[in-house]
Amino acid sequence: MEARAQARYIRVTPMKARRVVDLIRGMNATEAQAVLRFAPQAATVPVGKVLDSAIANAVHNYNHNNVESLYVAEAYVDEGPTLKRFRPRAQGRAYRIRKRTSHITVVLASKEGTR
Repeated sequence: MEARAQARYIRVTPMKARRVVDLIRGMNATEAQAVLRFAPQAATVPVGKVLDSAIANAVHNYNHNNVESLYVAEAYVDEGPTLKRFRPRAQGRAYRIRKRTSHITVVLASKEGTR
């Protein structure tokens, strides 16, 4: 059983989101929720929402009632499209601002096998 959740076009840089995702990879799902709740990074909010959604998918779609047996099998962040903006600078120059986006994916699996 694999429950999956994905959030796309999230306005956080992939490098910052990967720091957070690396914290929870391989953990129990409830333990990962606790780690994300108290981690100081701003990217913990969208990663936590994706984790909560994956847990809800496991309960709703696969009738998996034992949330304690779920663990984060895969968690990764892919780079989304970059929004390019310009800031005026001195002497008529333009400075490019890159607003990066991320695609966050969390896959949960059950430790006890099929159920």
